Amino acid sequence: MDPVAALKRVAYLMERERAEARRATAFRKAARRLEGLGPRELERRLATGTLTELADVGQRTAGVAMEAAGGQVPDYLADLEERAGVPLAEGGDEVRGWLRGDLHSHSEWSDGGTPIIDMARAAIDLGHDYLALTDHSPRLTVARGLSPERLREQLDAVERLNAELAPFRILTGIEVDILDDGGLDQEPELLARLDVVVASVHSKLRMDAASMTRRMVAAVEHPLVDVLGHCTGRLVTGGRGTRPESQFDAEAVFGACLDNDVAVELNSRPERLDPPTRLLELVVDLGCRVAIDTDAHAPGQLEFLDHGCARAQDAGVPRERIVNALPLDDLLAWTNR
Repeated sequence: MDPVAALKRVAYLMERERAEARRATAFRKAARRLEGLGPRELERRLATGTLTELADVGQRTAGVAMEAAGGQVPDYLADLEERAGVPLAEGGDEVRGWLRGDLHSHSEWSDGGTPIIDMARAAIDLGHDYLALTDHSPRLTVARGLSPERLREQLDAVERLNAELAPFRILTGIEVDILDDGGLDQEPELLARLDVVVASVHSKLRMDAASMTRRMVAAVEHPLVDVLGHCTGRLVTGGRGTRPESQFDAEAVFGACLDNDVAVELNSRPERLDPPTRLLELVVDLGCRVAIDTDAHAPGQLEFLDHGCARAQDAGVPRERIVNALPLDDLLAWTNR
């Protein structure tokens, strides 16, 4: 195996099974360090066993690289591959087969851990036709939300990458904060340039139900919003602890989604699984569109779709209502509506 490829694969599989982020990051950093060496320098260090003299390369990452260079599948990688032989969730195979892409992902430009190109290549390997890059908006400073200037820089970067990756398409996008009054945390001119706008609540999640309802309905009624992200904001497990659902009039909010042709996100992150089952059933009963997204912050997390697809299949979400089951041109026709 190629040592760099082996290190990246280990990182990917660790992300897939929700290992501590720092552990997967260590393998990605080691891969980047070796990738930056000239071929002769890498060969010399492999031959002399001096990989650990490099910054970002420790004993474990060096061991994986050495085993790969020696012509064998590293033991550490083999264990991960064995565990990855089954879907992350059972029962969603039919829906998973319908999907053409993912409309919610993050890169190192905000609070993701990897470059855009790595996210895109992982999506290609999964068979996606497109991946929406939806880094955070300015107010979410804890997640390094993108100022208007940084977002413009990102749009230029995506344009260059799309020229390289065609026919695969990185969709320009944002996960824009819904402000307290229902406004959106980005310049309207910039939002209008994007392929996909996911609007989410990230602050004052314990707002009273009437105020939260008005806030969410106002955002959904904005003509540039395409998807309502993780609607209740709940956390059911994971390193950040748990968090209860935000309170709002679900029929009013989802009714506004239906009236304004905004998709309700079925967030596939295991710690979110949002909306809860009773609200997902309401979404289906009302006839809303649905976006089955991963909210991935690293390449391996793009496989979280298994969780969302299993829930969508169990809830009977029809194929024609799943926006990321649409071919690219049809999807863009909808987001540009």
